[in-house]
Amino acid sequence: MMEQTNIQTLQHPLKGWHRNLHQHTRGDKVIWALVVLLALVSLLAVYSATGSLAYKNFKGDTEVYLFKQIGFIMAGIMVIYFAHRINYTVYSKVAQVLFILSIPLLLYTLFFGVRMNEGSRWIRLPLINMTMQTSDLAKLALFMYLARLISKKQDVIKDLKKGFLPIMTPVAITCLLIAPANLSTALLLGASCLMLLFIGRARVKHILVIIGIALVPVLMLIMAAVIRHKSGNDDATATKKTSAGLFSRVDTWVGRVENFIYDTKDADNDDSYQVNQAKIAIAKGGIFGVGPGNSTTRDYLPQAYNDFIFAIIIEEYGLIGGIFILFIYLVFLYRCIRIFKRCPYAFGAFLALGLSFTLALQAMINMAVTVNLFPVTGVTLPLVSMGGTSFLFTCLSIGIILSVARNVEQESSLKSAEETKAL
Repeated sequence: MMEQTNIQTLQHPLKGWHRNLHQHTRGDKVIWALVVLLALVSLLAVYSATGSLAYKNFKGDTEVYLFKQIGFIMAGIMVIYFAHRINYTVYSKVAQVLFILSIPLLLYTLFFGVRMNEGSRWIRLPLINMTMQTSDLAKLALFMYLARLISKKQDVIKDLKKGFLPIMTPVAITCLLIAPANLSTALLLGASCLMLLFIGRARVKHILVIIGIALVPVLMLIMAAVIRHKSGNDDATATKKTSAGLFSRVDTWVGRVENFIYDTKDADNDDSYQVNQAKIAIAKGGIFGVGPGNSTTRDYLPQAYNDFIFAIIIEEYGLIGGIFILFIYLVFLYRCIRIFKRCPYAFGAFLALGLSFTLALQAMINMAVTVNLFPVTGVTLPLVSMGGTSFLFTCLSIGIILSVARNVEQESSLKSAEETKAL
């Protein structure tokens, strides 16, 4: 009898803990599980990718970056939790203010931002001495504002002057301000917005015109890469030395396109070196990988813990591990599309879908760059690459998606309760 009482006493707090967790973490449980899964993958991958770097920079202390990543993951989970507890209609109210605030921040970054890797895309936050990509804030603000506009202009969205142009104007402004320092992010953002407009019932011919306009500079870059390759590397070096100012990144873009088209093996070119090292990591990984923590390419691959972390994952966990990561992002996108279909209100539906599109596209492009299916871009793998403000903004986006899912869940419960009473 005493033994049975003790067992029941042990089971009671466990049941209470499970019930308490269920009550406080609303929304799509599958998305919550995917977040936890990606966080665990991130810990393993970042710890492996930064081991040698930490040993070199911190005199043998290889756990520095691991604890730093744990801190970012804990902070990110808190961001997701608090963001998902807020009613998503609040985001509609602050969307316009946040978007207007992001414009001067982008302008300030363009002219006075912290310069890294020949680009000015960061600002340094006071007190905490940490850099932040203003494009992360601008992306979030734009999707909130865009979801608001699309939901309000459903009746006139097919009209060019009344519907399409007023919606497309903030997208164009944001992308043009981001592009000089971070072209890949601007293109990714523009593509996500056009997909959202297509689902929002905008006219296909209007969207195709915008795609045609956006393709003009892309085709010019491709032509410049072809001409530069044919003219030889001497002209490229001269161009690199003379380029400056806002368009100093043009030479970098042309070089990346040239490396991708012609698969150059220039040892002095950072992008070629990164791609080649990523290929070596993938070749070493094979189908089943060399095992957790056994990567050797991490000692030679720049940004192994950030832009090219997917290469380290494939090296250690093989093709099976790479497919598993791809599967996680596809399931995440599927669950978000499911939220979109179930959400009874247009703003919440478009908000969840827009944020999920940009995260899924970013993940696909990062993985495509790693396996050399896309030119080097510099975008991170969401929730997996080493933490920073970008990691926290990703968590905020997921928290907002879960806020919409929580509302859908509540609406569904109320509807079921009303149907039960009617019976």
